[in-house]
Amino acid sequence: MMSNTNRDEINFKKAALDYHKAEPKGKIEVVPSKPHSSQRDLSLAYSPGVAIPCLEIEKYPETVYDYTGKGNLVAVISNGTAVLGLGDIGAEASKPVMEGKGLLFKIFADINVFDIEIDERDPDKFIDIVKGIAPTFGGINLEDIKAPEAFYIEQRLKEELKIPLMHDDQHGTAIISSAALINASDLAGKQLSDLRILISGAGSAAIACANLYVLLGVKEENITMFDKDGMLIQSRTDLLDLQKRYARAGEQKTLTEAIKGTDMFLGLSIGNVLTPEMLLTMANDPIVFAMANPTPEIDYNVAINTRKDVILATGRSDYPNQVNNVLGFPYIFRGALDVQATGINEAMKLAAVKAIADLAKEPVPEAVMLAYNIKNLNFGREYFIPKPFDNRLITRVSKAVAKAAMDSGIARKPIDDFETYENQLLDRMGRDEKLIRIMQNRARSNPKRVTLGNAEEYNVLKAAQILYEEGIAYPILLGEEKYIRKQMKKFGIEIDVPIIDPASEEQEDKRKEYRQTLWTL
Repeated sequence: MMSNTNRDEINFKKAALDYHKAEPKGKIEVVPSKPHSSQRDLSLAYSPGVAIPCLEIEKYPETVYDYTGKGNLVAVISNGTAVLGLGDIGAEASKPVMEGKGLLFKIFADINVFDIEIDERDPDKFIDIVKGIAPTFGGINLEDIKAPEAFYIEQRLKEELKIPLMHDDQHGTAIISSAALINASDLAGKQLSDLRILISGAGSAAIACANLYVLLGVKEENITMFDKDGMLIQSRTDLLDLQKRYARAGEQKTLTEAIKGTDMFLGLSIGNVLTPEMLLTMANDPIVFAMANPTPEIDYNVAINTRKDVILATGRSDYPNQVNNVLGFPYIFRGALDVQATGINEAMKLAAVKAIADLAKEPVPEAVMLAYNIKNLNFGREYFIPKPFDNRLITRVSKAVAKAAMDSGIARKPIDDFETYENQLLDRMGRDEKLIRIMQNRARSNPKRVTLGNAEEYNVLKAAQILYEEGIAYPILLGEEKYIRKQMKKFGIEIDVPIIDPASEEQEDKRKEYRQTLWTL
């Protein structure tokens, strides 16, 4: 993808404005989902037919999920007080972001969205407004609300509403960075319980990350947190209640002093606060998540040139290992909506964390690499977080979240058959996906032997890997065995399939037979 450092900013700004200004305006729209071409259709859609489901819902409130689109409708709600890196720009100016969030919900998880920008800064009034419109929605995604109000607003709404609700700036970031942390610690050969972590930033996202890390096994006393006024220590009188959990005893330290010997740096603050000199003082195989956008806490190239053993992630798409919330929120809400969960609890978040972390360790489909113009992608220091366009996310994460909701007792509509549910999820990705899946399933029911020539080439080896691992066919590779195995090792492809070298001495009789067959023909 294009790097921020290389693109023409003037042209990019113009392109962004032109993109948003193009007709039709906005990034999401409402389209009819029922027949509407005849008088009868209209009489069913509206008066008089519409009165009948209204009366059913009045009598049996739970049937609102049967007779309306509530079960697949999420509100993306903001007051515009903490928008991206832009700060407090107001409700109306935040609308392009909320529309963009709606687009992501739709394209990644087929969830319909109304973006709602509320011009209200008083937390209690904001809560009353959200509660008043909540009956419309199956779930609510709070977005870009500044701390400390964000903590209070989310907590009260979670207590008072019985639908899936999440402040994505907090929990989305925490979930994705937790998945990345699990895999990064594996690469570093370290246990989560042994990690010493320094967090630059003490806002809503930082607190949520720290809380989830502790649930994963990180020791609370091993987390040191900084805000703009310095290290969180117990003698400070300006800390919020949620921040006091991570206030340490003792004297104030500088970032330079506190980072010495730490295993992980989590940046949720401002650009360039982590210097190369600081990075050099961290422990072996340091984990660095520099997630400030657009300028990370340390530049990617500076970090990897400073320490070859650094395990690095950022919030940017033009570097490896982007900690991107889109890996989580569409699928978390998808799973929660599909079981009509009464909330989004810690069990569901942890299930999402594990599903995302596990997916990164599996072979990457060719379609994903084509989307990113990457020839080879295997689990390692440059790939320990899945890519956003990996369409396996909808099944892995949504299923895990739905099951966790059921196991934790907050699912009002449990799923009986998860195999059928997985197919339903895949159907949401479009007709092309469905057709491919039908053909693949038919092939799996009676797999055939398939001979692949030029087997030393990467694309051929990758095709063989997919056929073999997904049980679609039994591949046979043709070519020089020694060279093919060398290429397999180079590309990290491990499959136990026959390799036949047509030029080998063992194949002399076959070559004669082949020549005779050709002559006869």
